[in-house]
Amino acid sequence: MHIKQIASKFFPQAVKNSYHFLQAVLACIIFGFPSRHIQVIGVTGTNGKTTTVQFIAKILEYAGHRVALASTINFQIGEKKWVNDTKFTTLSPWKLQKFLYDAVKEKCAYVVLETSSHALDQSRVWGIQYAIAVMTNVTREHLDYHKTMAEYRKAKCRLFHLAKQAVVNLDMEDPLYFCVDAKKKALLYSTKDHNAHIFAEHIELDFSGTEFVVNDVHFHLHLPGIFNIENALASLGVAELLHIDFVSASKALESIANVPGRMELVSNTKKADIIIDYAVTPDAFEKLYASVLPLKIPGTKIIHVFGACGNRDRGKRPQMGEIASSYADIIILTNEDPFYEDSEQIIDDIEKGVTKKKDKSYFRIFDRREAIRKALQLAEIGDIVLITGKGAEVTMALGEKHIPWSERQVIEEELLKEEKTAISI
Repeated sequence: MHIKQIASKFFPQAVKNSYHFLQAVLACIIFGFPSRHIQVIGVTGTNGKTTTVQFIAKILEYAGHRVALASTINFQIGEKKWVNDTKFTTLSPWKLQKFLYDAVKEKCAYVVLETSSHALDQSRVWGIQYAIAVMTNVTREHLDYHKTMAEYRKAKCRLFHLAKQAVVNLDMEDPLYFCVDAKKKALLYSTKDHNAHIFAEHIELDFSGTEFVVNDVHFHLHLPGIFNIENALASLGVAELLHIDFVSASKALESIANVPGRMELVSNTKKADIIIDYAVTPDAFEKLYASVLPLKIPGTKIIHVFGACGNRDRGKRPQMGEIASSYADIIILTNEDPFYEDSEQIIDDIEKGVTKKKDKSYFRIFDRREAIRKALQLAEIGDIVLITGKGAEVTMALGEKHIPWSERQVIEEELLKEEKTAISI
């Protein structure tokens, strides 16, 4: 049994939280409470956090500010950028306070922090003075840790008690729950309700990106999906609070070619639409399909490769399987990050949802590379190939081993092999 499993078994979460809290207090003291010297913007939510962080940072940069960011996929302090290979959305207290200290030292005016429910519940962000809190959405996730949706929402809400101002998605369930203090300024954004402070209209969607209008300003994103418009609106809420012109924000957002592992298209000679996305929750699956189904060409197929993370909420697995089986023509179940859980068990859990559709065509291929190869072999002109769960992660967790992994690289390698095989025949 691994040391983390032993700790989880013998030490109550309250004890571990006390340890994190003590670390946070000491780290703040050692590094001199760096958040007091920089404007901190925290982004939380089940889905969309990483993309929203990238959007906010780019808007701030276009407005002439020096920026730092910490997200699931990357870090940035000024011009320096590097990959997040920790598998943590929010860093440990020591690393986080050191990051903030370095951002202040490099004269950054703003830092945008992707802030997880775990970090909030464990007091890893204690001592950080948030200027603005952003909520993207709250749907089922992490119930292996929080146990109930009520506790999950409660953990998320802690960020809004810490922040001076808030930006909240009006389209989510009970958005006012997160507008906890009437004295604080809270901006609501929406793609559905024109009464929102930030409302998107004249929406157009295709695989090359999205277009919409806010306050008579035209926006063009190179990222497809209605949920990316929601992420953009969240970033515009921050721009509004910071008095940044929407014309400047529009140019900033249009300059983003892609966010790695988030609705990322992979060009190919098969003339199929191959999409890499991080989607790891039932809600993310629903939003993914809501984005691609209207673009599906009649007579073509949707092929979906996915799995589920080990040692996590098992209840969401059959839900994800059922959603995929409702929309995809072919499903390929595979490994994602098994960690210490049996891969057979993980895929069995997903399969319970898939088999509700008795005639559904699906495969069980544990080797993720082989699963991707199978999907590409089955893909024809105009087909949509969804490869979800890993996104831009750089490793795959198999027990104690973290094996190097790049979803995009594997796809490109398998496409190249297929092309060479076709030429040699």
